[in-house]
Amino acid sequence: MDETGNERTDEATGVRSVRRALDILGLLTEDRPTVSLREIVEATGLAKTTVVRLVQTLEQCGLLWITPAGYTAGPGLWRWAHLAHSSWELPGEARKVLRELAEEQRETVNLFMLRGLHRVCVAQQESPQPLRHVVRVGDELPLWAGASAKILLRDAADDLLHRIAVASPHGEGHARQLRVWADLAAERGHAVSRGERDEGLTAVAVPVLGRSGAVVASLSLSGPSHRFPEAVVERFAEALTVAARRMSEQGFDHPLDPMK
Repeated sequence: MDETGNERTDEATGVRSVRRALDILGLLTEDRPTVSLREIVEATGLAKTTVVRLVQTLEQCGLLWITPAGYTAGPGLWRWAHLAHSSWELPGEARKVLRELAEEQRETVNLFMLRGLHRVCVAQQESPQPLRHVVRVGDELPLWAGASAKILLRDAADDLLHRIAVASPHGEGHARQLRVWADLAAERGHAVSRGERDEGLTAVAVPVLGRSGAVVASLSLSGPSHRFPEAVVERFAEALTVAARRMSEQGFDHPLDPMK
């Protein structure tokens, strides 16, 4: 870096441009697969000239594709998506366990893994019922509440619990509650949450164990609370335990596994 600090300025500008480009790509969703130039300008708050420059660069890299209706995902994103899908997808035997569980219990099945201060949904099988709970694969949810969080935090260090609590709406004192929840889940073998993060939603979760016996994932059933009375929760916990044991015996394998 020279005395004028040009290198640092160039680096900051580059990082800012990358963030802006990612913000543009983030506008594309299943509900909105195409966005117009005007929508990008309005959503990002950037000058039109800046948006045009970024969009042109993304086009050249194959990450955006121009259509009569606007911009949509380009072939470059498809290549990345295919790579991510092949890298992250569960083995066929594990997917079969999730599918059978959803069919038998008729509620949404989610598989979460720990990543930093979040839990990441790495697999899902939707409930066959019209009214159901849906989390998309790849979604990151907080660890300060939820049945799966209680399972994943079973072996968590105090420092991690403190950082999760500080980042939560409840403050650092919430770390004590997280430890109580995690210990209770370990004692019972399953965890339950009722409206802790989303009102009207209940979830039941159990651990999926790795070869070392440590918790590597959380397997859960979730749905509208009125379909989760206490007797049904117990039945769900039993079914989940059997399914999780099958997955553990198959040898659970995933890139997010901290033991890999």
